[in-house]
Amino acid sequence: MLSCFGITLSAQEGFKLGAYGGIPLGDFNDLVGLVVGADVGYAWAPNKVFDLGIKTGIVHGFPETFRDEVERVKLPSIDFLPVALSVRVWPGKSFSFGGDVGTAVGLNDGNDGGFYYRPQVGFQVGAGSEINLSYSVIETDPDTWSTVTVGFSYTFLSARTLRGRRR
Repeated sequence: MLSCFGITLSAQEGFKLGAYGGIPLGDFNDLVGLVVGADVGYAWAPNKVFDLGIKTGIVHGFPETFRDEVERVKLPSIDFLPVALSVRVWPGKSFSFGGDVGTAVGLNDGNDGGFYYRPQVGFQVGAGSEINLSYSVIETDPDTWSTVTVGFSYTFLSARTLRGRRR
């Protein structure tokens, strides 16, 4: 279908949805076993080389459960709501790199959130779909939330973007 319309794969303008999963690192590694998240946002593509956008979403850390001989202790989950600006650079038709920078609001008791950044690399697998690898950091005080994740995002391409991609 892509070849019939002569659409090239490069910067993606439109409404974006994404989901990802991964593992925690560093300070929260003993408290959280698995991390999942979802993003929603919009990206503008001023040219075929880069995207600028806004994003928000949810990050959920599934708590670890510890057992000793007497009792079982389940730690609380950890949740954040990131709000960020997003930049992607497309050096080729199917590869991007960039990141998100903003703040993450803590959603559970005792979680104040903090400064948020998430560098990413992405590999386009369709006209609007991408597989990405990312490293997220939320600078909480005094600890740092950091994760490594693999995700999938889909861009509902705007009519303007589709028109601009035809040869």
